[in-house]
Amino acid sequence: MLTKKIVQSHLSKLPDEFSIDDLVERLILIEKIEKGISQSNNDEVISDAQLDIELEKWFK
Repeated sequence: MLTKKIVQSHLSKLPDEFSIDDLVERLILIEKIEKGISQSNNDEVISDAQLDIELEKWFK
């Protein structure tokens, strides 16, 4: 979940003029990054070896 603090810090980095589409895309990206950081901090990740095994299954 995003917080006001996170959103505000990223809003300040946007140009003075931007479209709603730009804002929505940026918010989605920020949310995905925050989720990834949270998953990493909670050890909700797989090893490179396990990733290779999973990719092999997809491409068979």
